[in-house]
Amino acid sequence: MKKVLFLTTFLLVCLTVTTFAQTSKEARAARREALKKERQERKALEAQQDTVAYLKAVEALKTGSFVLEADFVTFPNGITRYVSSNTNYIQVDNGEGIVQTAFTNFSYSPGPNGLGGVTVEGNISGLQMKSDKDGNYYYSYTIQGMAISATIFITLTGGTNQANVSISPNFNGNNMTMTGRLLPLDESDVFQGTTW
Repeated sequence: MKKVLFLTTFLLVCLTVTTFAQTSKEARAARREALKKERQERKALEAQQDTVAYLKAVEALKTGSFVLEADFVTFPNGITRYVSSNTNYIQVDNGEGIVQTAFTNFSYSPGPNGLGGVTVEGNISGLQMKSDKDGNYYYSYTIQGMAISATIFITLTGGTNQANVSISPNFNGNNMTMTGRLLPLDESDVFQGTTW
């Protein structure tokens, strides 16, 4: 009798462990599937947001009223520094432009603009814009300020509002590249320093 009771108890324990393991395996599979679905939905939402941002950036280029807020700057010697996007930017509005740098996070000098860099404001000319089959836009112009004259080359990457701008001063070889987001002027929140 004790053997029968022991065997019955043993079989019940085995059956419970097997059922628990199977339920646990199913729960993990269901959790993995839910996470996979959530990731796909998030990617689809991000793609949709990128498309909307891209269309707004293209429209801003076409109307000539935009700001490129830089997230990082690459200097002529190849060194890249992360910067504040609301004080490092390129702006164009109604035939006038602003180029501003502010290196407060790694420069201890207040600079001519009071922000650790330079702010140049002037008229733009020689505006050119073209696109390629991949949706990339190329926008260039010359800005003439009181203390500087530079050629600006902007490349907007197709499908997103990410852009690169190359600043090429006409009187020296200190080219600089800024990388960031291209936004319509009314969606930007930038702070302008003292104009030089």
